Amino acid sequence: MALSKVKPGERALVEAVLPRTSVFARMAPSSRERDEQILAANVDVVFLVTAMDHDFNPRRIERYLTLAWQSGASPVIVLSKADKTSNPAALIAIAEQVAAGVPILVTAIPTGEGIEALRARLAGHKTGALLGSSGVGKSTLINAIVGHERQATAAVRESDSKGRHTTTWRELVRVPGGGLLIDTPGMRELQLSDADVLGAFADVEALAAECNFGDCTHGPEPGCAVKEAVAAGRLRPERLASYHKLVAELAHLEGKGNKRAEAERKAAGRIGSKALRKRLKDKGG
Repeated sequence: MALSKVKPGERALVEAVLPRTSVFARMAPSSRERDEQILAANVDVVFLVTAMDHDFNPRRIERYLTLAWQSGASPVIVLSKADKTSNPAALIAIAEQVAAGVPILVTAIPTGEGIEALRARLAGHKTGALLGSSGVGKSTLINAIVGHERQATAAVRESDSKGRHTTTWRELVRVPGGGLLIDTPGMRELQLSDADVLGAFADVEALAAECNFGDCTHGPEPGCAVKEAVAAGRLRPERLASYHKLVAELAHLEGKGNKRAEAERKAAGRIGSKALRKRLKDKGG
């Protein structure tokens, strides 16, 4: 947004609204229509935060990545709470499998691990956004990055690591040394909007190049290289199942969008016909 220069006491005027350089959006929760909710915009890097505790979920990482690739920002996986697991290497390996080629940062607040690496991603006055579920430690990470208790935090349940919403609005935080960081409310629901499944499943798409059919759905078709990779143990079956689920979800959303557009066209036609009849009646036609 561009503002005209004003003096103290004068009113500011919006001269232009600049186009977004990036946008991270989800389908609005509980929305029956295909309405988007903007989570962050005009950011250079999206930090997708997942805790290395009872709530660690590789399928959730896939969903976040699917939207991140569409956003226009560079995704970075942040594995928080490394001090809460006895086998961090195993969780890192799983994250590397579902986020091939995406940088992965491991953080632990008690030791300060990974904090400088996070700051470095914002060097050069870049803008970043922290996105993740409630309880993954986004606000705690911001406090560690800025060097003081800037954001409110709360404990999670020990039984399942579920957190409470301590951040209830989006806030832009200045990072010492340059850079800005957006803290966002935790999300318990992440419905997909338009998204890039191919970017989040580059391993599946690479295998798909060897399928017998160019339009293979990796289902009942013979000669499917993706299914052969699963059978040979080169691709985890839950990875393919997640791919199918996200593709089906996006197809469903696309169908809803087409139905809504058709309904709007019909409604516009009815309104136009009604206006035409009224005009003819007023003219005595």
